[in-house]
Amino acid sequence: MLSLKTADLSILQLHNYLNHAIAPRPICLASTVDKDGNVNLSPFSFFNVFSTNPPVCVFSPSRSVRDNTTKHTLENVLEVPECVINIVNYDMVQQVSLSSVAYAKGVNEFIKSGLTPVASELVKPPRVAESFVQLECVVNQVISLGNTPGAGNLVLAEIKMIHINEDILDADGKIDQTKIDQVARLGGDWYCRVTPDNLFKVAKPNFKIGIGVDALPYGIRNSRVLTGNNLGQLGNLEALPAADAIEAYMQTPDIKELLDATIGDSKTRELQLHLKAKQLLEEGRVEEALMVLLME
Repeated sequence: MLSLKTADLSILQLHNYLNHAIAPRPICLASTVDKDGNVNLSPFSFFNVFSTNPPVCVFSPSRSVRDNTTKHTLENVLEVPECVINIVNYDMVQQVSLSSVAYAKGVNEFIKSGLTPVASELVKPPRVAESFVQLECVVNQVISLGNTPGAGNLVLAEIKMIHINEDILDADGKIDQTKIDQVARLGGDWYCRVTPDNLFKVAKPNFKIGIGVDALPYGIRNSRVLTGNNLGQLGNLEALPAADAIEAYMQTPDIKELLDATIGDSKTRELQLHLKAKQLLEEGRVEEALMVLLME
């Protein structure tokens, strides 16, 4: 493994390693205004939500790595502590990238990018019509992390109003993750797109205590078939299945057929059971998978 001390790297090298490694990053397309009312629009991938109560997002208009200049967005929020955070989707990503050009102060990136401004209800900066989710915010604090090239400036933006395009809502009025078509920033010129075919769910252990991988029998923990992700799924179960449940599951047709076909061949049986369990895990049938593994 390559091990590097950050103090030994140039700012550009460090910037490159971090931006490629810490990814994907959601993109904040921030609209701001200066004290004279000039509008600025700029994207930031050093961005995320950090609190729900109060609802606070943080983004960082960092100093330029190359020449240590500060962004107009930073200057604007110090003059007028308001912004709109517009969430970026695939249909607007090229225009969002264009808005990142270092235009002269006073140039309106809405005009340069061709994105459509819409008046906000509570703050002065306009929203981006093309964005499916727009967050009107007041800036509570700006925290400078330094005055050298690459130093960040954390803008703590408290969300006061949320606008959501109804086309991305499901029947219950919640955002449908398969409809929002978000994009995220990677390193260099790379981005990624969140499409239905690359979405997956992971069961969250919010209200239960999983048994942990350490509670699994040795043969399961050291399986030649199961991956670390598979073991994590199994360890998230609240308890090992009862013996009578395993006995009953052994009588299901496909399992009984597997067991009958491997009578007297313990190695083949173990392999086939682990392969069957892996299939069940990929289908989200975790408890059944563990019962299969405990049949060895």
